[in-house]
Amino acid sequence: MPGGLLFHRRGRRWILIGALLAAGHLTTPAWAQPGGNRPPPSFLQTGKPDQEEGRRILEEFRRQGIQGDYYLAFELRVLPRRGDERVRRGSLWGSRNPDGPISRVQIQPDQAGAPELRLLVQGGPKPALWETSGAAVDPRGVAALFAPVAGTDLTAFDLQMPFLYWPDFVYEGLARMHGRPAHQFLLYPPADFAAQHPDLTGVRVYLDTQYVALVQAELIGAGGQALKTVNLLDLKKVGEQWLVKAIDLRDETSRNKTRFVVTAAALDQQFPPAYFAPADLTAPAAVPGNLVSLSAP
Repeated sequence: MPGGLLFHRRGRRWILIGALLAAGHLTTPAWAQPGGNRPPPSFLQTGKPDQEEGRRILEEFRRQGIQGDYYLAFELRVLPRRGDERVRRGSLWGSRNPDGPISRVQIQPDQAGAPELRLLVQGGPKPALWETSGAAVDPRGVAALFAPVAGTDLTAFDLQMPFLYWPDFVYEGLARMHGRPAHQFLLYPPADFAAQHPDLTGVRVYLDTQYVALVQAELIGAGGQALKTVNLLDLKKVGEQWLVKAIDLRDETSRNKTRFVVTAAALDQQFPPAYFAPADLTAPAAVPGNLVSLSAP
């Protein structure tokens, strides 16, 4: 997702948009800590993988970044298991501040006269969320992270991807993902997060071994059951850079899904700081004029 799955290529490296700068630290193995309902790791090779090597891989991933601001026009294509498909359109302005990646997200109303939904999503080790659909800007806490955005399967948790900064994790080894080798990690929620969302016991992520890029994330519930899957589908080259073109967000319980599709982009921008100030979320943000369409095959 924006701030998480969006990346581009410079030279021979895939670089994550919404750079992940927080350093991770292995503590007492999370699955061995008393209390909680944390799933045990699923080691993929004979013997326990080198956890120090896993820490190095994850820290390298967190250090990836992009220079400059960026804009994305996107569609949220709601694809329910039953019922009619529908589309919500939106815009995203992305940047970075001292706390990490930050995104301003605006969802167009689906009926005349309805207000536009706006979110300000702070990623990084100190995530935060603000929301407005009128004159007031409301800070939203952890309890609001899993509320559907504009009636889709997208949530603020998907936009933030705070699990990428959770300090408790286990390197599970090498897996195959989309026909390519990937580093597999299991990350555990901090105690304060777990207390408010006990149904989420961990998140499993897959990082491409060559480019150290996130290609899939699985939200895990009780008994190790997958609750939701975020899956990279397609890429598109813009100049010398590659951007994510499509991501699927699938609810594994209902089997409903929403496809996040980027339709246009503008990179190497420099937006006013006010675009990312909570107090200014009710004010308009301008769309760059040098958009590159990603809709063509």
